[in-house]
Parts: sequence; C-alpha cells; structure tokens
Amino acid sequence: MSPTLVILAAGLGSRYGGLKQMDPVGPGGQTILDYSIYDAHRAGFGKIVFIIRRDFAEAFRARLQQNPLVQSGLAVDYAMQEVKDLPAGFTPPPGRDKPWGTAHAVWCTRHAVDRPFAVVNADDFYGADAFRQLAQFLRATPVNAHEYALVGYRLGQTLSEHGTVARGVCQADASGQLISIEEQTGLTPDPSGGASSTKANGSVAYFPADTVVSMNCWALTPAVFPQLENQFTAFLRAHSGDVKSECYLPSVLGKLLALKQASVRLLTTEARWCGVTHREDRPGVQAALKALHDAGEYPKI
Repeated sequence: MSPTLVILAAGLGSRYGGLKQMDPVGPGGQTILDYSIYDAHRAGFGKIVFIIRRDFAEAFRARLQQNPLVQSGLAVDYAMQEVKDLPAGFTPPPGRDKPWGTAHAVWCTRHAVDRPFAVVNADDFYGADAFRQLAQFLRATPVNAHEYALVGYRLGQTLSEHGTVARGVCQADASGQLISIEEQTGLTPDPSGGASSTKANGSVAYFPADTVVSMNCWALTPAVFPQLENQFTAFLRAHSGDVKSECYLPSVLGKLLALKQASVRLLTTEARWCGVTHREDRPGVQAALKALHDAGEYPKI
C-alpha cells in the first residue's frame, strides 16, 4: 500500500508578505511545493492531499495544474480548512476568521485519507532523504497503529540569516523514541552555528548546532484522527471564544506522548532545510536549489 502525503498549504504567510506557496524559487520557476511533489513521488507516495483555504482554492488549483507530475496523472485531492469545520457542538465565535492551526488542518483531511500518511508544510523544502525515510516508515506501519514518526533536522541546518525563527527542540530516548518537543521561539543564530533565545525572565538559553529540531515533517496513520478530535475538542472548551488562538499539531502529539496514547519514532536527516520564513531568505533559497540541480539531485533546467 503506497502512503499518502498531506501538504499543509492553508497558511497566510504573514511574515513573508504573500502566499509563499505560489512563489517561484527554482531555476525553472518551480515552487517549493513542486519539489515536495517531486520528492514524494520518487519516494513512492501514491496520492497527495492538499489542505487549503477556500478563498484561494481556484488560484491554487490553477497553479498546481502546471506541475508536470499532476499533468501526467498523479492522484491529488483537496481538503478545505474552514473555520466552521468543528467537532459537534461547537461553532466559531463572532469575528473569528483565522484558521484554527495545524492540528485542525490535519483533522480537516479526515475524509480524504484512508491509509498511513505523511504531513509536511507547503513552504518548506525538506529534501529527498526526508521523503524516503517517511515512505519507508509508513510502508512498514499498520494502518490503524498509534505508531507515528517525526523527521528531525539539525538546528544549524534550519536557521535564517534574516531574522529569528521558532523551532521545536526534540528529546528522544536511547532507542530513538521521541520523549518530548519543546517549542523555542525567537531563536537567533549564534557564530558557532547554533542559536540562542531569551526567556521571559531575561535568561538566555543556548542550543548547539547539532540539536535535533522539528520542522513539521510527520508520519501518521488514520488512527490519529479520533485523537486529534479529542484533543481539539479539549482545546475548544478552553479557547472557543478566542479569535486568534490556534491548536498546533506538535502540541497535540506531545500531549499524546505524555498520555502514552501514541509512540513517535524520531528519524533524523543531515539534509539542509530551506524555507522562506522571511522575504530576505528568498535569494539564498534560490541559490541552494540551483546548486542541487547543478549537482544532479534534480533534473537540469
């Protein structure tokens, strides 16, 4: 059974200043999304589900039809992340027009996914190795197992020269099972290759370059959907009146770990992550992608 890839493409890209999902950054005009499609296809993913918002669905579909693999018949489907798509008994509060976060986004794909699947962001370049590891794990995982995985990256391979970033710092046991993910915000690159952040009390926390961090690159099964609904329901009980609060996938999976309701294997890659967190990141991403084409990792343009 070939796994499915879910691509989270409903974000606003507020820090970047536009829809990053549509920005051509490859030497042939490819978007980062095009690279994820290519890498997933050659790793053996048989279907791709895009989670998008209805307000830009038409433009998104039109751009996606330019992708050669989609044109050649790669199976694709769409799920809409809508504010009103909530568990029974809940309605969005007045003035709420912001999506409910990445945990809600994945839950919104529950009718489109029926087999083990991976989840990635549309605006992050993960590299071919991440998709190979995801596919290998998913092919060996029973469809209803509460056995999940996360591909972690070295912190020094994920930083931006143009501003701070937020990363989930991972801890695993000796067998490679994830113990926890702790979100660290305001990470500033350090000359040694690592990063530091200043806490609310003024103290500074330092993280070495080889610290393993999450870039929202997950392997899951359909067994996660009831768990997501339970956790999202609890979130709504506490925050249903908020117009901006969000329920994040790493937080939910971290709670499932703490409750011993799931296991998460930490897979690591030495690949360099590329992303356009800030608009100034774009030239560096373009240069990195061109170098991969020149090295033969992707077709020459």
